[in-house]
Amino acid sequence: MKANGRWKWSHLYLIAVFVVLYAPIFYLVVYSFNSGGTMHGYDGFTLEWYGEVFSDTRLLIIVLNTFVIALFSSLISTILGVIGAIAIHRVRKQRTKSALLSLNNVLIVNPDVVIGASFLILFTMIGLKLGFGSVLISHVAFSVPIVVLMVLPKLQEMNESLIDAARDLGANGWAVLTKVILPYIKSGIFAGFFMALTYSLDDFAVTFFVTGNGFSTLSVEIYSRARQGVALNINALSTLLFLFTILLVVGYYLITRRSGRIQEAGARL
Repeated sequence: MKANGRWKWSHLYLIAVFVVLYAPIFYLVVYSFNSGGTMHGYDGFTLEWYGEVFSDTRLLIIVLNTFVIALFSSLISTILGVIGAIAIHRVRKQRTKSALLSLNNVLIVNPDVVIGASFLILFTMIGLKLGFGSVLISHVAFSVPIVVLMVLPKLQEMNESLIDAARDLGANGWAVLTKVILPYIKSGIFAGFFMALTYSLDDFAVTFFVTGNGFSTLSVEIYSRARQGVALNINALSTLLFLFTILLVVGYYLITRRSGRIQEAGARL
């Protein structure tokens, strides 16, 4: 009975947590279809606010800017993160490796406001105009440590005998990297890419400091519009972003599940 009681209380606790987390999102989604135009009463179903989102040319350009920044920064940070993870993994001295990991982790736990302000000061000092380039550099900077953390555990799981066997068979360094290491850590690479993509799409604090010259992203635009009053087109836009995030999570889950099955099949063989 006690075990059963614990089971019930644990499930009730999880339900309560998920209700607190998802109730505001559900409320936002429901009112994005409200014909009344306010968040105080539901008058009827309408797609007017979604039509308003897609008819706003400036907003569509900002959406394009956001996705271009996210894709480019994720791709660049994934490449740099994989290189950095391999470099850290190959360090033999444990003290040096721990120091490098600590420096990497500091960038993750460091407040976004500090990162944004430091990049603003840097770009001002070197005379770089704020806009696409400054936002891209900043997003790459805070995404690389995330990719490193996603890739490094896969490298640590890899058996070094695989690399030794490939070298014994005559493989050079490039062949070992492309035929052995990268295929083995593929799931970690995809995880790092998707994490960098979601962080870039979601970021506000850093982007707010380094954007300028008429260039903006969705997070900054939603913030500026919300300051003028909550309009239901913001609800519609936020709902679309939420659905896109769900698609990213599902895609990441399917990719990791498929790669896990392939690794299990290879282990059996």
